[in-house]
Amino acid sequence: MNVSGLGQCSFDNIFITDSFPAPDTKKEILDWTTAGGGPVATALVSLARLGVTCRFFGIVGDDENGTKIRESLMSENISARGLIRREGSGSQVAFIAVEKNSGKRTIFWKRPSAPPLRPEELPDTFLDNTDFLLLDGLMPEVSLYAAEKARERNIPVMLDAGRVRDGMMELARMSDYVVASEEFAREFSPEKPFSPELAVRKMKTFNAKAATITLGDKGSITSCNNEIFSTPAYPVDTVDTTGAGDVFHGGYIYGLLQKWDIKNILSFASAFAALKCRKLGGRAGIPDLNEVEHFLKNHK
Repeated sequence: MNVSGLGQCSFDNIFITDSFPAPDTKKEILDWTTAGGGPVATALVSLARLGVTCRFFGIVGDDENGTKIRESLMSENISARGLIRREGSGSQVAFIAVEKNSGKRTIFWKRPSAPPLRPEELPDTFLDNTDFLLLDGLMPEVSLYAAEKARERNIPVMLDAGRVRDGMMELARMSDYVVASEEFAREFSPEKPFSPELAVRKMKTFNAKAATITLGDKGSITSCNNEIFSTPAYPVDTVDTTGAGDVFHGGYIYGLLQKWDIKNILSFASAFAALKCRKLGGRAGIPDLNEVEHFLKNHK
């Protein structure tokens, strides 16, 4: 099994505090860690932990953070040959404040100063031996190009739809699977209160094989084969929810590669993401396959 991913990569600085401070005050940090991050990059790390061969395509600067991002991928046996280093540029970086007890986080981030990846920078072989392509749409031109090339080769595409950006709707219509955040989904159900069922029903107009909206601790809702169903979130002792959505995408793709029933796929992805939340950082808590299977056996 081989998965290629194209999109964001970041270097994350993550810290826990007992509460978020008021402006113009000081607050002691209870714990601190650093790790590679970014939606597509972290989803690939989660797949690599499950034994999937992965390749990443994106950009970094020539700064220290760029070196650390590359090392964070290579340490997980993910090919970073498609990670382009831009001279004289800064890499994407994030500072993530995590609230103790709830695990909820607030992210402060700076996008890379370098120009986005261009279609001509992708080698002609970038989809060779690829079984699945994951995109986040942050770099619209190259993402649309990659999706079109995948379609020509009958390679399924998943879009991690975090928010509505330029080209995102067109990219969603070119994707086989659209997995969206609540923020993205609210574009399809602006009424109050927000109706996930209405939003996911409207998202089926993309003609994807399945459309899913992730809802944090409320689980997810999916439309597939003319059926709409909900999948609950699994309760765990939550330390940090950073990266949970990214790991969910990884688990989702893994189930698709295994050709599981869609409801089993969503249960697996939900458990996979929940287990990640037991440790600080987006990647430290990502479990292996045996741990997820054992967890699911005990939570039927």
